[in-house]
Amino acid sequence: MAILDLIEHPNEYADEIVHRVPGSGSGEFRLGSQLVVREGQRAVFFRDGKALDVFGPGRHTISTNNVPLLTGLLGIPFGGRSPFTAEVYFVAMREFLDLKWGTAQPMVYRDAELGMIRLRAFGTYSMRVADPQLLVNQVVGTRGAFTTGAIEEFLRSIVLTEFNDLLGSLQTSILDIQGMTGEVATAARNALGDDFRRLGLELTTFQISAITPPEEVQRRIDERSGMAVLGDMGQYVQYKTAQAIGDAARNPGSGGDAASTGVGLGAGLGLGQAMAQSMRDAFSQPPSQTPLAGGAAAPSTMACPNCQATIPAGSKFCPNCGTSLQTAATVACPKCGTQNPTGSKFCTNCGTALSS
Repeated sequence: MAILDLIEHPNEYADEIVHRVPGSGSGEFRLGSQLVVREGQRAVFFRDGKALDVFGPGRHTISTNNVPLLTGLLGIPFGGRSPFTAEVYFVAMREFLDLKWGTAQPMVYRDAELGMIRLRAFGTYSMRVADPQLLVNQVVGTRGAFTTGAIEEFLRSIVLTEFNDLLGSLQTSILDIQGMTGEVATAARNALGDDFRRLGLELTTFQISAITPPEEVQRRIDERSGMAVLGDMGQYVQYKTAQAIGDAARNPGSGGDAASTGVGLGAGLGLGQAMAQSMRDAFSQPPSQTPLAGGAAAPSTMACPNCQATIPAGSKFCPNCGTSLQTAATVACPKCGTQNPTGSKFCTNCGTALSS
């Protein structure tokens, strides 16, 4: 076991919180050994497993003056240069930035508008050592080195526990939480303060990068917002139908799209054909007939008594044979009053028998 006359730790790693000298076992330190502590460091001196003192920045001489308990522990003097076994823990006091936190699984949240949904949250935080001796005693123990990675997972679980409690007390909608991230982050940092101080740490900043629902929930929200933008769903259906017809007209030979859009296209074509048929029927209907007494409509045509050609009702001459119709004998229908040519057996309007 080497006797150490100079104890220092000049080269810290970026994520190193605590470094132990020696890295394993105990070192033999003489009274009068020099301890060098740099700015941003503190040195916790241990003897026989007990923390005796915490040294700040500067050069320190190990003696019974600055480590009073050494006198009783040494027992037998050896001219002021007696070696004794001890360890020194160098603790980094700088601020550790950009530490990550986030939900491994979605959290269940009671949304004021959407009901029960699942949320994910993630962000960053920073911390520094507040009590070096407490940190070494409570967390580090006898390890030769201690980094942020060794405690980050544990701190993440603490953060999520407090964050879940805080989020559950909001009782608002996810649509409103986005505008409250600053207030939520401040409340979370205050709630986590005691948890960090218990470990000898201080939570300096806490940021929330995002609070978002999973992708499937986000798609439902997008659909709902899209429906609100559309407004009249009837007009939207008509628009999509016309769009499908236009797409089919532009791509008549696209077989790949036919499977996915065939149903909508067929419905659109059927709707168009039905509308076209209705318009044709409307324009092809004969002009309205003048009703007679009793609700019957007067006939619009009649038969010529000479050539039996169908001619417009009320004609004075037959356009087919030229026979004068003014003197043509007619017989009135006893039921509807329609004038029928002489010799007719049945009424041309209602079908009533004209002769017994």
